[in-house]
Amino acid sequence: MENRQIQVEYKNVSEKIEETGFLLGKFVYKGDIEVFYGAKVYHKGLDEYIDIKTFDELETRNQIEFRIREFNYKWTMQQLKKLDTILLDGLSVQKQFNWNNFKKHRNFEEPEINSEKEFFELGEPKEIEKLLELPEKPVNRYSNDEQPQLLDFLSKTTSLDFLFGKTNKIRKAEKKYKVAYEIWSTNKAEYNELLKEWNIKCSSIEELNEKIKLENHKNISEYDLCLQEIESNIEEKKNERLKRKEEFDKTKNIWNNHIDELEKQYPNGNLNSIIEYSKLILDYSNYPDFVLKNFEIDYNPTTKILVVEYSLPPIDSLPTLKEVKWIKYELKEYHISEIQAQKNFEKTMYNITLRTIYELFHTDEINALDAICFNGWVNSINKATGKRENNCILSIQVKKEEFSKIDLSFVDPKTCFKTFKGVSSSKLSAIASIQPIIQLNRKDKRFVESQNVTQNIDESTNLAAMDWEEFEHLIRELFEKEFSYNGGEVKVTQASRDGGVDAIAFDPDPIRGGKIVIQAKRYTNTVGVSAVRDLYGTVMNEGANKGILVTTSDYGPDSYEFAKGKPLTLLNGGNLLYLLEKHGHNAKIDIEEARRLMKV
Repeated sequence: MENRQIQVEYKNVSEKIEETGFLLGKFVYKGDIEVFYGAKVYHKGLDEYIDIKTFDELETRNQIEFRIREFNYKWTMQQLKKLDTILLDGLSVQKQFNWNNFKKHRNFEEPEINSEKEFFELGEPKEIEKLLELPEKPVNRYSNDEQPQLLDFLSKTTSLDFLFGKTNKIRKAEKKYKVAYEIWSTNKAEYNELLKEWNIKCSSIEELNEKIKLENHKNISEYDLCLQEIESNIEEKKNERLKRKEEFDKTKNIWNNHIDELEKQYPNGNLNSIIEYSKLILDYSNYPDFVLKNFEIDYNPTTKILVVEYSLPPIDSLPTLKEVKWIKYELKEYHISEIQAQKNFEKTMYNITLRTIYELFHTDEINALDAICFNGWVNSINKATGKRENNCILSIQVKKEEFSKIDLSFVDPKTCFKTFKGVSSSKLSAIASIQPIIQLNRKDKRFVESQNVTQNIDESTNLAAMDWEEFEHLIRELFEKEFSYNGGEVKVTQASRDGGVDAIAFDPDPIRGGKIVIQAKRYTNTVGVSAVRDLYGTVMNEGANKGILVTTSDYGPDSYEFAKGKPLTLLNGGNLLYLLEKHGHNAKIDIEEARRLMKV
């Protein structure tokens, strides 16, 4: 098993796993002889994990799926047991609540960008191929490369030799010349041949060297390009991570500053601070997963009555699994009876009601609450009509003085509810609608009479050039139609042009509803992130469930990035035109025309 490579891959196998809190790390070990497939399946809720190791990838996947199902069953059965302790678990809430608990303490957990892997995968550049050496140039064996001349030999004779004819000396000179010439010519021919061969070899080697140079240059250039790309990607990832961290820290600071401000305002009995504090108390309450903690709160400072509209879990969201058995290589599920499920639902509804009232009274440090009215709503399918309905199934108003006298550790929830003159149907599982004792007060001194604007617009109306006050009324009217299908209400606030609240919607839907802050921006330029950040701050200050920003233009990438994961909706000009058309009205948005008109 030498040269074993370890490849680590972290991923969520499915959305279901992500929702239930699973993390999966898949490890693949590759060797020369055999391959192992391993996995770690971890459940955050149970805080348990199982290591899996097989020699077959398909078997590993099957094992993973089986373990996930097993964890799901175990988690569901644990949730079923929590049904009996919902009320008792709420009695542990601290009377003097620590404001620091409301703050966001988790730091930015995204790890630093590790560039080692990218550089490791790139490896070293290809080895530079050396150039071929040229052969040694042939050397003439004779130092005298010039052709022998007869005069060279004759120069050594005397004039007397010529006067008396060819003497033996002259003949000897001629003979030496002929011999020297023959040697020279033979050597010259051999040398020229060697020189020719050398030139051919040199040309061939130089041609190969040119190819080697080009290949080396190509390899170096490609490596440098990959290196630059990796460095650029790493730098980009680092900048993106830094941007996410800065946005995380900004959001965290906005929230924590909001809590600090709330802590200062709450002892003074400020209306919004009492409402916001009460929401924080209920948000902080630790419930099983099937309780979504969706609610809306209002407070009357004159009567000191707090009204809570609470979205209770429907009966089909409560756990029913009581046992799982391994029979013939298969997991068999066993559920509680329908009658028992209905009993559990009824008990859970009363438990949540009493626990909510207890937590709010118990943490009322400044005695701002004389009484609490709790309205429990259930959004479910009406089996008689097949349509989804949102019904108030129970309502109770309790005085703090009377409620503080009981011991919830020993009460029967339903009997206690009836003792305080709570209103509900005889069978809660029937989801029969009842009239709440008190409903949310939606009066706001900022609200003004609305104007009907849509009747005056047509295809020629340029929304980007509308009067800004008319534009705000148009938005109010548009959203009123949007929310009217389920009894929603939208109010427009006094015109101020200060970037504050332009309209407030009250959506009775307990799941996605509540108080919604709406801001209208009749802009001809891109809406910057500061406007979106201001909206988020307004949502926090207003104690609203959501914020909606509407503009005739569009938003920059920073705005969309900031809105991620927050209760904010950004609607641009295209979305606005779509909503108008949806409700039977046509208009246009011509930014250039609006700019020209504004210059006039």
